[in-house]
Amino acid sequence: MHMKSHSPKGYICPLCLFANGESITDQLYSPGDLVHRDEVVTAIISAYQWANNPGNVIVFPIQHFENIYELPDEFALQVHRLVRKVAIAMKEAWSCDGISTRQHNEPAGNQDVWHYHMHVTPRYEGDNMYATLATTKALIDPEKRSEYAGQLRAAMGQ
Repeated sequence: MHMKSHSPKGYICPLCLFANGESITDQLYSPGDLVHRDEVVTAIISAYQWANNPGNVIVFPIQHFENIYELPDEFALQVHRLVRKVAIAMKEAWSCDGISTRQHNEPAGNQDVWHYHMHVTPRYEGDNMYATLATTKALIDPEKRSEYAGQLRAAMGQ
């Protein structure tokens, strides 16, 4: 199914750039963010983290699909397989109490990067993540993201 695109005219997809190893010059994406990459899907540490839930990961197909409406089943399966691996690695690396997964579509669904992606976030008892999403989200430095990515790669045996 092809829906109306919501990406702005001339949109340069940062997730496509990252997935293809192209130069990214801003603070949002760094090579050290990489948790996993294979021929179909990629997982990276998100540049934005929440104070009580550090280590948020974004999992996305390498091929560009704007949203869930365009995502073919075979890609959805590969994304979800990697989401599961990341979730298990988070439990092992950080002893978190749970995991939340979130995925947004279209502006009304809070999508703000026009490439299908799923968030995998470690959760802790009493973290109040949903109550504090708007107030504790902060850009973290590439060195800290690289540290989180390395911990997850180690837990995934990579």
